[in-house]
Amino acid sequence: MPVTKTEVVSIRVPPDVKAALVAAAEQERRSLATMVEVMVLDYCKAHGIGATPAPTSKPVRSRKST
Repeated sequence: MPVTKTEVVSIRVPPDVKAALVAAAEQERRSLATMVEVMVLDYCKAHGIGATPAPTSKPVRSRKST
């Protein structure tokens, strides 16, 4: 099954926003990265924004050990 390569995103946020993100992630038992992913996708869904991978993204074949 093909695996989609992830992208790196680096942002700066005020301390209160980070604290809120950490609290939300802990409540949902998620990492900060997956919490951001869930929040962005939920926002896009609620506002009718198509959240499809960019056309330049290339699927990567997973390597199975033999």
